[in-house]
Amino acid sequence: MYYFIGIKGTGMASLACMLYDLGNEVSGSDLPKHFFTEDELDKRGIRIYDFNPDNIRDGMNVIIGNAFLEDHPEVRAARANKTCTCRRYHEFVGSFMEPYHSICVAGSHGKTTTTGMLSCVMSRFAKTGWLIGDGTGYIRPDSEYFCLEADEFRRHFLAYHPEYAIITNVDIDHVDYFKDADDYRHAYEQFASQVSKALVIYGEDQEARKMHMETRHYWYGLKDNDDIQAVNVQENSTGMEFDVRFEQKPFAHFSLPLVGHHLLLNSLAVIGIGILEGIRPEILEAGLSAFHGQKRRFQVETIGSNVFVDDYAHHPTEVGVTIDTARQRFPGRKLVAVFKPHRASRVKYFADDFALQLKKADSIYLCDFTSIDDKQDGTDIDISYLQKRIPGSQVLSEDEAGARILAREEPAVYLFMSSKDIYWLAGLVKRYHKS
Repeated sequence: MYYFIGIKGTGMASLACMLYDLGNEVSGSDLPKHFFTEDELDKRGIRIYDFNPDNIRDGMNVIIGNAFLEDHPEVRAARANKTCTCRRYHEFVGSFMEPYHSICVAGSHGKTTTTGMLSCVMSRFAKTGWLIGDGTGYIRPDSEYFCLEADEFRRHFLAYHPEYAIITNVDIDHVDYFKDADDYRHAYEQFASQVSKALVIYGEDQEARKMHMETRHYWYGLKDNDDIQAVNVQENSTGMEFDVRFEQKPFAHFSLPLVGHHLLLNSLAVIGIGILEGIRPEILEAGLSAFHGQKRRFQVETIGSNVFVDDYAHHPTEVGVTIDTARQRFPGRKLVAVFKPHRASRVKYFADDFALQLKKADSIYLCDFTSIDDKQDGTDIDISYLQKRIPGSQVLSEDEAGARILAREEPAVYLFMSSKDIYWLAGLVKRYHKS
């Protein structure tokens, strides 16, 4: 019997469904508020209880969501019951992946999308399961491969010992936990040492190039010193074409219906894994071409003369990529950035970088902190700390008044960027659409 404390979390809900699909008895607890993640749980008839320490029973295999501290009543009850086996989410996933040929995707940015791409490719090559940070999970009893998004948050990815790993970048984040760039990079070095076969790493990332690694590794990118190199690159508003060279030798030509330079790089990383596993170029191209994006990763909705984009961007590098991709995909259109930050410490540390990237948009609107953990580490600033660095930007209320202000910008491409729920505001803007 598997019992999940915090079963509605994105990773937790997916893992619960996967364990159920493998024939296990599964239940869990969470807040009574409805979350989209519980829909798949409901389809399977997985019981969800309100939090109560009495839910913990003898012999349970308890999986604890990482959002719940040790003083949570159910966590205390589970730890106190000597007949229960208790593991944190990442600890359990680390043991879950052991029977499979496992491939992890780590990195400050791009790991969700790259894991999704990898899953599309590997599922065409062999029976494959996956667990992705946007709440997407799949497994079958005869799966051979397992693709996993490996999160560096609080060094959780050190619970994983994959055969292969992709590292998309080592751009410092989680500045409330990691001491500095050296500490952040050291965590990736530790992770790299746990990879048994090979690493595929983005070669143009300066911090990645500083890593000390004994594990066999290959660099990917567009430079001559990259082992997996894209050359003859052509990108436009509908797709991309490029040739791949592996260790200075021609490998194959690729034509993909993907838009955005970051997707080219993500594709190149997946192609690198494919080369190492002996996957034919036509399978790689078919798998990448079938990729249609992940939840909250540049999800596009067009209504009349307006385009609404929902994106998880919450770090300045990601914000810049989102705006650059919109420029490429919607040339000549007005870009309206709506940014809601997460964690005051991140905004304070990266304020100038956030300002630099947001200024790429034509109009900029900022929402204030509202999450319970935004100021958890004691950093006490409000959104004006960022707003004063961006002349012409406006602080926006998340209500009807804010929606009316945004509606005045149409026709436009609206970029709703946040790791928190901000896209619901687009629904209010649509009410004011001038049809």
